[in-house]
Amino acid sequence: MKTNCDVLIIGGGLAGLASAIHLSKKGLEVILIEKSAYPRHKVCGEYISNEILPYLSWLGADVSELRPTTITRFEFTSGNGKTATAKLPLGGFGISRYALDDFLYQKALANNCTVIKDTVTDISFGNDSFTVSTSDQILTAKIVLGAFGKRSNIDQVLARDFISKKSPWLAVKAHYSGKFDHDLVALHNFKGGYCGVSKVEDDSINICYLADYATFKKYKNIEEYQQNVLYKNKHLKAIFENSTLLFEKPLTISQISFDKKQPVENHILMIGDTAGLIHPLCGNGMAMAIHAAKIASELVLEYYNGEITSRQLLEKKYKKEWNTHFGKRVLMGRILAQLLKNKIITNQLVGLLASLPSILPKIIKQTHGKPIAIN
Repeated sequence: MKTNCDVLIIGGGLAGLASAIHLSKKGLEVILIEKSAYPRHKVCGEYISNEILPYLSWLGADVSELRPTTITRFEFTSGNGKTATAKLPLGGFGISRYALDDFLYQKALANNCTVIKDTVTDISFGNDSFTVSTSDQILTAKIVLGAFGKRSNIDQVLARDFISKKSPWLAVKAHYSGKFDHDLVALHNFKGGYCGVSKVEDDSINICYLADYATFKKYKNIEEYQQNVLYKNKHLKAIFENSTLLFEKPLTISQISFDKKQPVENHILMIGDTAGLIHPLCGNGMAMAIHAAKIASELVLEYYNGEITSRQLLEKKYKKEWNTHFGKRVLMGRILAQLLKNKIITNQLVGLLASLPSILPKIIKQTHGKPIAIN
């Protein structure tokens, strides 16, 4: 079976769903392909800054319906226990991907967006149109948005540069019950990685950490690794020892690459983590994904109504917009990640931030955007 549409979106995470809602709201025929069913948990920090609230409201997605936690404070600790704290310049909220993705999925369906549960096996471009193959059908579209996440078989199909390189990073995430301040997002450093902690909508504590595989593989399992490595940070030890795992077992994802990616490849506009992954220590990948969806959607609409007169110009404009809004953020993430890999520098940095508290909010601003303007 062959199906045609105006825009085909590959991947139904935050970026893909936000684009689907935006474009279908404006009358385009949209098909979104997602390999997993909703709702589902995903490896994610689950803190999102308030910068995207105006856009979510415009999409008709009032996240207050999900009763997220309101987050106003940030805490940063080093492996030796030093602590720096700051008030978040914009503030944010804690929401699980289990709740948020399903919420946006329902909004997309209500906008008459077609969502197909399937896996993309091939993409080709020719005669100014895309042909996308899945296990069950072939689809054609004028525009394709790539929202297939951090790492996918599609990256291999497209022969993207980063996919051939081994990455030293893996991530572990789970929800826990226990005591933790509702208004706090914390980042705890440990040897070979760092761990984010915050509460989400159902009073659960989301604990998600990025770990160096070389350190991780020395231990038999996740629990042994946490006790021998993460527990060296007394703050993390206290959180884990006073919390109860709510999942059957933690979720993991490996081969996470922070190498530079291109926002446009093979004429596909890449959005979310597919375009570029910011280190979780910056705590704002969710907001970036949603903002990128807005940028891409607006340009696609300009292309369809004739304001953007060619595909070449569309791609050029998207690259420029992506780099303007996110280039410096991703670079700052790489710089911070390199610094935090050094134990001595990390301890000194946290000590400095603790003694000069006005510096930390300035660093946070470098990894966050301004509230998204709605025209």
